[in-house]
Amino acid sequence: MSVIPIRSAASDSILETEVLIIGGGVTGAGIMRDLALRGIHSILIDKRDLCAGASGGNHGLLHSGGRYVSTDLEAAIECRQEGALLKRLAPQCIESVGGLYVAVQGDDLAFADQFPTLCQRAAIDCEELSLNEARRLEPLLSDRMIKVVRVPDASIDPFHLALLNVEHARQAQGSVYLPHTEVLGFERVDGHIRSATCRDPLNQRQISIRARQFVNAGGAWSMNIAQLAGCQDVHLLYAKGTLLVTSDRLTQHVVNRLRPPGDGDILVPGGTVSLLGTTSSRIDDLESVGPTVEEVDRNIREGAAMIPALANTRYIRAFSRVRPLLQAAGTASDRAATRGFALLDHQSQGLSNFCTITGGKLTTYRLMAEKTADLVAMRLGNHLACRTASEPLPDDSACSWSEATMAPRKGQQQRDACDLILCECEMLPQSAIAQIAAGAPGIDTQPTLESIALRSRAGKGPCQGSFCGIRIGSYLYDQGYYQDGNGLTHLRDFFNERFKGQRSISWGQQAAQIELAEAMHCGLLGLDKLEDT
Repeated sequence: MSVIPIRSAASDSILETEVLIIGGGVTGAGIMRDLALRGIHSILIDKRDLCAGASGGNHGLLHSGGRYVSTDLEAAIECRQEGALLKRLAPQCIESVGGLYVAVQGDDLAFADQFPTLCQRAAIDCEELSLNEARRLEPLLSDRMIKVVRVPDASIDPFHLALLNVEHARQAQGSVYLPHTEVLGFERVDGHIRSATCRDPLNQRQISIRARQFVNAGGAWSMNIAQLAGCQDVHLLYAKGTLLVTSDRLTQHVVNRLRPPGDGDILVPGGTVSLLGTTSSRIDDLESVGPTVEEVDRNIREGAAMIPALANTRYIRAFSRVRPLLQAAGTASDRAATRGFALLDHQSQGLSNFCTITGGKLTTYRLMAEKTADLVAMRLGNHLACRTASEPLPDDSACSWSEATMAPRKGQQQRDACDLILCECEMLPQSAIAQIAAGAPGIDTQPTLESIALRSRAGKGPCQGSFCGIRIGSYLYDQGYYQDGNGLTHLRDFFNERFKGQRSISWGQQAAQIELAEAMHCGLLGLDKLEDT
């Protein structure tokens, strides 16, 4: 089945599909692919873009399950099982670095001694290392460490993962991803949703999407989406987490603090950088989330206890996202809330074709998608089995530019001398921008710099897009993607988004970098005085 445009005009259009999936995180993308492999067509929408929420704002840690053995055994087992599956089925998105759990002087030695037994209960491989062996593997570890164990942690690229899931769904069933499409409400008649009313602010139009089944995979926003459908049975708490990105890769392994989960206790290597975090604080407002200086300081202070170099390293960015937690009420620590997931069929709310999937982890996205697709397929009378547990995720070159090593690998091959490098931090050539703009999943006809950055490494390096933003914007003008003042607006918005992540880490070398960026973007280009077109 293909998307059927019943009516289309500048201000209004109607689309039809079998399943509408709301939420472009990895779970929504995974559901899209799972359904496509069962022969079910879907439309996936997100009010921003792929991985705009927690899916794109985490450590990039593919959990072994070790982090949850003391607080949530079921989640630990799910992480161990799904992590092993993903390493086999999506190796192009994963770096199997391994993980170390490190206890330092002052930590609870009883917990550290019990940790291998807790891992054994979840069938997680766990090996105690001598301190000398640990220091040989990771020379930056603290001299104050007292116990180290190794587990099969890994790092994963959530952007590459989501893009490949969406592209495979498009190839398998003609399913469609629509970014910048926000749900405003539902047409509900006699226990059945007929359509969703959506708004596309980028193209100034309203869209009505008719479907037989509706899936709410909105992450932290899933409770709000359920309420739009008249459902009051989704109960979430919101925990904000803040993380930092270093300018260099400091370790080869994931390094965890060997203690109950807390702030600043994980360092995850990803490509050429490392990610440090995370804090956890209860919030109510989903739309006003950003890192604070206090959260940054806390992460660094705690992280430096296991890796002292974190106290003086250069940080190029801080960011915050919101985790949806399944916890009915109470004042217990958010660290104690389950990291499991819930699938609600909303039958108790009088609806027969609407469901919500929420909670969970990036590591368990495939399992969450499978359980959701099982329910949706059953409701549609489709009895084909899930294939995502056995069928590898195929590669697609237009989706691979988010890989940290993709551009350098391409650079080692013979390249046309005219294929200029536009992002020197990440060695991204103009041919990559051309490929993304021409065919990456969900790319707009007039691509924004933000959408290109999401689908590549552009703006991810130490200069945070200060130079490459101008080069990429100029290239898009040269190629005819931009022909008026909208291109400058996209450029300004891109720089504003980059600056949000630097406000709370503006000291030392990065402060000088920010001053240079301000001089170019405001003093030279006058983007601060630019009016919306």
